[in-house]
Amino acid sequence: MDTTSFRSRGRSIPDAASLQPFELVNRKGAPRFLVVCDHASNALPEGYGTLGLPPAEFQRHIAWDIGAAGVARRLAACLDCPAVLARFSRLLVDLNRGEDDPTIVMKLSDGAVVPANRDVDPHRDAAEFAHRIAAFHAPYHAAIEKMIARALEADHVPIVVSVHSFTPRWRRVERPWQTGLLWDRDDRLVGPLIERLSEEGFTVGDNEPYTGRLRNDCLYRHGTVHGLPHILIEIRQDLIETAEGQGEWAARYARHLLAAASLPGIREIRHFGSHADPSLPISA
Repeated sequence: MDTTSFRSRGRSIPDAASLQPFELVNRKGAPRFLVVCDHASNALPEGYGTLGLPPAEFQRHIAWDIGAAGVARRLAACLDCPAVLARFSRLLVDLNRGEDDPTIVMKLSDGAVVPANRDVDPHRDAAEFAHRIAAFHAPYHAAIEKMIARALEADHVPIVVSVHSFTPRWRRVERPWQTGLLWDRDDRLVGPLIERLSEEGFTVGDNEPYTGRLRNDCLYRHGTVHGLPHILIEIRQDLIETAEGQGEWAARYARHLLAAASLPGIREIRHFGSHADPSLPISA
């Protein structure tokens, strides 16, 4: 199978506008919340085939966050707010990574080698790397910035909620959490949400199974840098495989987010800084 980059073979790739790298849901919703979903899709744009992978690999978590898109759409409906969802697979380019992160274009993911990504980095196939950033990564983040600007112009401090999912087990080890909350130094939302979810009997991961301390990830650039209240939600995939499960978890998080949003000090612009970037300012 020929997995040379399409650019290096001289084949045309549609322009960024026709590729539509993001989907904007409930555009006219109230701007008091903004839902984002970086890994919503396992699709690839025209011209990329399957990146040299067997098609079955795109049903695995390496290609997308299973169930997350359904939760994000329903959460936006429950909160009556806009949502920005990725249209393409994280295997093309990971929208939850900064441009300087070596994993932004994955060459190996959970045992699967991605042949067409082999040389796509700033040092080897720099042209294809730059194309993926410009055509898919940058427009997604620009769309989020546009929705944040819209909220601020309307005198609202939006709460940014990022929706992800995680596998029930990792390397044959069962994960005990039903949901996890990822955060950096801004703890305004994490405390109230963990308290309410724990009261309902759920095992909640505090920066588990992953950490929210990642420089230039989605919430770093749109939440931390702007001083906006924000939280990354992780939900175990076996709980949101169905539309029913997605609806249940969306309604649950909507209820708890609305309650947390009414607490003092939440809807304020405050700069907490970042564990991942000591150069960021901290509000007095």
